[in-house]
Amino acid sequence: MSRSRKPDWLKMRPPSGREFAGIRETLREHDLNTVCEEANCPNLGECWSGRSAGREGGGGTATFMLMGERCSRGCNFCDVETGGMEPLDPDEPANVASAIAEIGLDYVVLTSVDRDDLSDQGAGHFAETIREIKHRHPGILVEVLIPDFQGEEHLIERIVDAGPDVIAHNVETVERLQFPVRDRRAGYEQSLSVLEYADRESDIYTKTSIMLGHGEYDHEVYQTLTDLRERGVDIVTLGQYLQPSRSHLEVQRYDHPDKYETWRRVAEEELDFLYCASGPMVRSSYKAGELFVDAVLREGRSVEEARQRARERSAT
Repeated sequence: MSRSRKPDWLKMRPPSGREFAGIRETLREHDLNTVCEEANCPNLGECWSGRSAGREGGGGTATFMLMGERCSRGCNFCDVETGGMEPLDPDEPANVASAIAEIGLDYVVLTSVDRDDLSDQGAGHFAETIREIKHRHPGILVEVLIPDFQGEEHLIERIVDAGPDVIAHNVETVERLQFPVRDRRAGYEQSLSVLEYADRESDIYTKTSIMLGHGEYDHEVYQTLTDLRERGVDIVTLGQYLQPSRSHLEVQRYDHPDKYETWRRVAEEELDFLYCASGPMVRSSYKAGELFVDAVLREGRSVEEARQRARERSAT
């Protein structure tokens, strides 16, 4: 079965550049994985080439993927391999911290495969990596994109206690399409509960991402955004789903960039999200969202101060 033809606005620039090559070499030296490569992110060339740093002399950015290259779940949108789980690398937290110093990052994104096979589903390894980075590099901002940990709050608490600056967990799609898009062990309410707990138990920004193009209706996207705000989510990204291979779910629709701009206005101006990055090529770990958080936190604003400014912005 042939894949649907992509519109012109989804053309990607091939990876290149000195920064891109340098990051790739550093990752290989430390035997590290990135979701940028494992999930075939369309922004890999742009981010790794350094233009995402947003300031003169800044380096590239990469999202480190912890706990191996293979996932215990099999979501039908994702290009990460499933099954054949391997033991955790005890040196990975230190290796990530070392690589960060060599690459020259000051905003780090950590994510992971799902590890339902482990007694703590990898929460301890995740937390150890956060602490190692914060210990070695106190000025670095750390965003974590965590699994749902099957909704077990004591495991989410381990992440909160490690002190990241942003906790993200992706709801991925609207409630009706959770399956077949996601693995059956995931779920809409379970993901909302993870985000709600992270918001309730910490003074940390919460973030999520929605893929469009699976056949969702506008009213379902609006309802999803509403549900997320009611659970306290601060930042949301919306992007176009792209079929990784013929064995994955087909794209049902390609929305024009103007549609994404409409969703951005709805999210920020009507629903009071602190920030919304919305566009066909936007992904959950996306430079615009990272730069927003970087600017807010380095200005010394608290989460509550930022939320109050968002409310004032929407009221005008």
